[in-house]
Amino acid sequence: MTVQTFRDLLKEQPFKPFRLVMSSGQTYEVRHPEMAWVLKTDILVGIDSEDDGVPAEFQRCSMLHITAVEPIQASSNGT
Repeated sequence: MTVQTFRDLLKEQPFKPFRLVMSSGQTYEVRHPEMAWVLKTDILVGIDSEDDGVPAEFQRCSMLHITAVEPIQASSNGT
């Protein structure tokens, strides 16, 4: 995975939520483009967001350890 790959995913219109799958098996969901920040070698993913959409914390995901990017199906309630 490259920096440009993730920039493209976050800029896609309309945005399509996705899940990062790490080499450890851990997964992190990006349900909104403002919930992820691309750095040179890592992606910061906002987690535990409250009703206001502001993340309580973030997880640093090394691009070297991202094994897959999976689409997240929209749920019936519109999220």
